[in-house]
Amino acid sequence: MAQSLELLLIQFLMPDNDARRQAEEQIKRLAKDPQVVPALAQHLRTAKTPNVRQLAAVLLRKKITGHWAKLSPQLKLLVKQSLIESITMEHSPPVRKASANVVSIIAKYAVPAGEWPDLLPFLFQCSQSAQEDHREVALILFSSLTETIGNAFQPHYAGLQALFLKCLQDDTSNRVRVAALKAVGSFLEFTIDGDEAIKFRQFIPSILNVARQCLSSGDEDVAIIAFEIFDELIESPAPLLGDSVKSIVQFSLEVCSSQNLEPNTRHQAVQIISWLAKYKHSSLKKYNLVIPILQVMCPLLAESADADEDDDLAPDRAAAEVIDTMALNLSKHVFPPVFEFASLSSQSTNPKFREASVTALGVVSEGCLELMKGKLESVLHIVLGALRDPEQMVRGAASFALGQFAEHLQPEIMSHYGTVLPCILNALEDASDEVKEKSYYALAAFCEDMGEEILPFLDPLMGKLLAALQNSPRNLQDTCMSAIGSVATAAEQAFIPYAERVLELMKSFMVLTNDEDLRSRARATELVGIVAMSAGRVRMEPILPPFMEAAISGFGLEFSELREYTHGFFSNVAEMMDDSFTQYLPHVVPLAFASCNLDDGSAVDIIESDDENINAFGGVSSDDEAHDEPTVRNISVRTGVLDEKAAATQALGLFALHTKSSFAPYLEKALKILVRHSGYFHEDVRLQAIIALKSILTAAHALFQSQNDQQAKAREMLGGAMVDTDTVMDIYIKTMTGDDDKEVVAQACTSVADIIKDYGYTAIEPYMSQLVDATLVLLKEESACQQLKDDSDMDDDDTEHDEVLMDAVSDLLPAFAKSMGSHFAPIFANLFEPLMKFGVHYQLILLKASRPLQDRTMVVACLAEVAQEMGAPIAGYVDRVMPLAIKELASSDATNRRNAAFCVGELCKNGRESTLKYYGDILRGLFPLFGEPEPDDAVRDNAAGAVARMIMAHPQSVPLNQVLPVFLKVLPLKEDHEESMAVDSCVSTLVLSSNQQILSLVPELVNLFAQVAVSPVETPEVKAQVGIAFEHLISLYGHQMQPLLSNLSPAHASALGAFAPKS
Repeated sequence: MAQSLELLLIQFLMPDNDARRQAEEQIKRLAKDPQVVPALAQHLRTAKTPNVRQLAAVLLRKKITGHWAKLSPQLKLLVKQSLIESITMEHSPPVRKASANVVSIIAKYAVPAGEWPDLLPFLFQCSQSAQEDHREVALILFSSLTETIGNAFQPHYAGLQALFLKCLQDDTSNRVRVAALKAVGSFLEFTIDGDEAIKFRQFIPSILNVARQCLSSGDEDVAIIAFEIFDELIESPAPLLGDSVKSIVQFSLEVCSSQNLEPNTRHQAVQIISWLAKYKHSSLKKYNLVIPILQVMCPLLAESADADEDDDLAPDRAAAEVIDTMALNLSKHVFPPVFEFASLSSQSTNPKFREASVTALGVVSEGCLELMKGKLESVLHIVLGALRDPEQMVRGAASFALGQFAEHLQPEIMSHYGTVLPCILNALEDASDEVKEKSYYALAAFCEDMGEEILPFLDPLMGKLLAALQNSPRNLQDTCMSAIGSVATAAEQAFIPYAERVLELMKSFMVLTNDEDLRSRARATELVGIVAMSAGRVRMEPILPPFMEAAISGFGLEFSELREYTHGFFSNVAEMMDDSFTQYLPHVVPLAFASCNLDDGSAVDIIESDDENINAFGGVSSDDEAHDEPTVRNISVRTGVLDEKAAATQALGLFALHTKSSFAPYLEKALKILVRHSGYFHEDVRLQAIIALKSILTAAHALFQSQNDQQAKAREMLGGAMVDTDTVMDIYIKTMTGDDDKEVVAQACTSVADIIKDYGYTAIEPYMSQLVDATLVLLKEESACQQLKDDSDMDDDDTEHDEVLMDAVSDLLPAFAKSMGSHFAPIFANLFEPLMKFGVHYQLILLKASRPLQDRTMVVACLAEVAQEMGAPIAGYVDRVMPLAIKELASSDATNRRNAAFCVGELCKNGRESTLKYYGDILRGLFPLFGEPEPDDAVRDNAAGAVARMIMAHPQSVPLNQVLPVFLKVLPLKEDHEESMAVDSCVSTLVLSSNQQILSLVPELVNLFAQVAVSPVETPEVKAQVGIAFEHLISLYGHQMQPLLSNLSPAHASALGAFAPKS
């Protein structure tokens, strides 16, 4: 075999394709015989040309696994000796590397079996050799062996680390330093133990030195390995960087600033800064690195990729990602330098820097929203000025920034609509299509939240948009349709005069079938759904069938984005038609099921093995599946499929919610899908599943409305006979503590609270213990989504706690209290302290500031509602809660003042005697809320409600002669009419008891009662109370009331007259 095999190897390398094919077929045949292994090992040592020796090694690597166990001990020894000789005596680096790969595979089987005890001593000996080649190949082998026998190195870890460090500092051989760099990367990836991994911190200076040497010698590909190592260090949960983060940042900034380097190398450097901003942002702050980074990143926004370069590697795009990440994690440190850069660059003579100035502001608007809101006029001055810039690139960036502001700076940005909207309308007439496209985006983002403020602009706006829709290229038509959708959403029924024209235009878009037109068809389908919501069921139902048919037919075109938008269209139609949508369920539900069951479609890029020099070995299969498995370099899920799944999941929930019992035929299958999607890898799909599960319960509950024992049936739905894999409540409970996305967890909490409200305590009683435990975990900030991703010491303002999440968590406590009443008291006792930490100061000895404003808002609102629902047991907490509530009465935030007023009132109502000692402080705190300086009517209404509750609880403890004139002056309530019952009950009770203090204010009472009587927003119950009190006044004063009544308007007098006793 040996002689014929050598000839075949030579023939395989010939340029003649026929000869190569013949050789390949015969090699395949020979490779089935175990004797091919020693034959290949012989040629690895004896073949005259390096190409043949390398080919022998590569073939040996492919076949060794299948044949190794069949070889005799003597032949195994021969093969191992041949490989060791090849490694130590071979002059060709590719052959040495190929031999090292074979050693790695054999070691996988031989070392654990004790068949190669001298391998590791040999490698250590090689690594100490005076010969450069030996040191290099030893390091190469150490790298490759981590993949197969990494555990065998554990006893030698300290020695290996010392060896690698020594080799990184080898001052005689660049090849050894590079091999050591690669070995460090392999071992770091393999190292799991935190204590061992931390030792790699001492490697960082040497790694940086090697990387710098590689860059100076032009070996950029090798230098990139350093960035890969830093990537591992950054993403590790162990604190591996320490103060080395300073030198890593300095090196990365040097590289990304060097325009003479390759785009990919610079991009890798920017990515390291981005990972640091994401995972180690506190280290950036701790070592004062934020400003140095921004001093490099902001100017990079002015540097775009060359025409022949990959846009994904463009410096401006990468820098924007870094700045965005830093803004999200370090907002108060990022905004000042970014704003300074924008202010200076907006005056630059270089248009790229003027573009960068507004780009920077747009990029940080999400992360720095609160700080930007405080400087909104100055920010808008820069951006609106850029919208008039002579350069199109600057105007386009300004339009994009305005769109970002509209998305993130709500509601404050809307107060500037009078200035901003005309500027956007002017930009729609820009000569540049690129500027027009971004202006449509800005218009769409801005209009969506305008509400009735859009009405004065509606006609000119729709005139421009409809004209543009008919006369623009496809890409502009797409963004124009998005803008029309936002206008329709804001205008609601005022959009009806334009609906017919828009729907008529959409018909031509919804029949497009060419691939390049399908995105436009998707936008049109979406727009029809939005317009249908504005037009309403009565107008849409007769004309809907052709639109539904067109939408359904689009599923045959195999375009994921079209399917995604069509599911959204079906969702809107279901919401508009409610139970009448049942007729379409047989057509649309299977489409939603199909999208939900799509393959995830992971797109994987791979790094091929080291056979790049001999690239025609595909015909000779490998027996070593583990080793030949390609190295995954990058995994990216096709977002089209993901978005489609999210839209389909949402649609199933809405179909169930609006058709209720008619959804019965699809209920079981839908539940199974939603249970599966509740554990989906991407949070967008999980979020929609968590929302839809509650809608499915609504539909299922409707099936049992005719049953006598509805609560038992509700419990059955919650507990799960209809869910095979898990119960709905188990999913929610697991999500609360185990999901790593805050928005998903918040939605699970909201769904649980809704279930309690809808089905009552009986339905959730079996899960109460688990629900309370999960709530406690969230209040203690110990759930998966609340874990800190940074290894550095955290300051107060770095607490990774989210307002939306904790608002949802805090809503659970009042829901529990409402369903359990005073029986909630033992549970509340366990939740109280963790809740209060969000509202009080930290220990004074730590000299820490109080919790963020939104935390105190959440706590006070939660405590107020618990007091309201739990009742008398709240008395035990008055001394802890009341001081906080009284303090918040003077808050700078209107929401806080409103919640605090409601809270003190409920505490006084239910806390009884325990609150009396606070009455003076409460009244002093409430008094400013009744005056003209208080700008918020809802605050004033809640202050009135608090006073009413105080009077009702302990009238003798309130100085009515001082309080009632101020109290009555702010009535009737202006905004928060939920307080009406408390306020009017108080007034009526005082009148009916003939309280002398209130009877001295009869003119004010008559005026108040008249306004309540004609109010369209007050309930019949409130009006009835007022009527009884008015009758009592008539009974006391009779004809003396006539002058007061004659001063009223006819409408008011008539309304009051209806309450007067009939003579």
